[in-house]
Amino acid sequence: MTNYKNVKYNFPAVTLSGATEGSPAEGDIWYDSGKFYLGTSQSFAGSWSSGGNLATARYYLAGCGTQSAGLCMGGSTGSVSNVTEEYDGSAWSSGGNLGTARYALAGAGTQSAGLCMGGSDSGGSDSAVTEEYDGSAWSSGGDLGTVRYRTGGAGTQSAALCMGGLTSAQSLTEEYNGTSWSSGGDLGTARYGPAGAGTQSAGLCMGGFATAYSTSTEEYDGTSWSAGGSLATARSNLAGAGTQAAGLCMGGYGPVAITNVTEEYDGSAWSSGGNLATARERPAGAGTKAVGLCMGGYTGSNSAVTEEYNAGTGSYDELFTPSQGL
Repeated sequence: MTNYKNVKYNFPAVTLSGATEGSPAEGDIWYDSGKFYLGTSQSFAGSWSSGGNLATARYYLAGCGTQSAGLCMGGSTGSVSNVTEEYDGSAWSSGGNLGTARYALAGAGTQSAGLCMGGSDSGGSDSAVTEEYDGSAWSSGGDLGTVRYRTGGAGTQSAALCMGGLTSAQSLTEEYNGTSWSSGGDLGTARYGPAGAGTQSAGLCMGGFATAYSTSTEEYDGTSWSAGGSLATARSNLAGAGTQAAGLCMGGYGPVAITNVTEEYDGSAWSSGGNLATARERPAGAGTKAVGLCMGGYTGSNSAVTEEYNAGTGSYDELFTPSQGL
């Protein structure tokens, strides 16, 4: 009998021979690149680590971009802020100020092609203002059709979504084409303070508050919303990142307290991710399920904390190659 080596490896939770993200599970055997493998552990939840602090501590800010090229804008320091900061994967630096200072706004896009919409301005009025970022400065975009704040945002500068929010709890969805907003399909559950992720044609909306803290997740197909898998932890004022098929949400406020809970979405169900080191509500999110970013928020005081999320690892054993025989 051949004496096979038991060699341990670590791997990120990525696709292997058609397996979905988060698999293979413990006990699974699969074939990849000419060899057979056995899954020996199932510890695929990601974890957060410390990133560089924001220069301006704030909450109710908006975010977009990636872990290595993030963008955050607006928010509240106790006063309404117009501050924009850019992240390079380790530190934040100053970007161009918003034309209209506001908090509880939503974001979409990238560091070099960002978008923000809605919010509440320094006069305390709900806003329809949309601004576009070119990597150095903000310029005016088309106003939202409905003024509101505490919305969710997703998509790109030229194909964005804005969903939910407050004047009263809203089910409204609007779609941006790079110039103007138009009406999209209403959410099934009206709410404010949700998180958004994904794209205009494959959007994700999760959590929020209407008559109670919500576990509701909805998926957008470019026309209408349908029910997705419920969050394990009901909450509002959370942050989101990723895509409809691979989503991430973190933080927020649940029925009794500010939370550090992180959940990962696989396109149908949520599972536990690694907890934030700093529990907070009203932060901003960016990046992906595998490589995420969470910045700012409120812990009982304004937070400058940035944390970076990285996909979990599992271990597996190499069994044999077909050429070795059994």
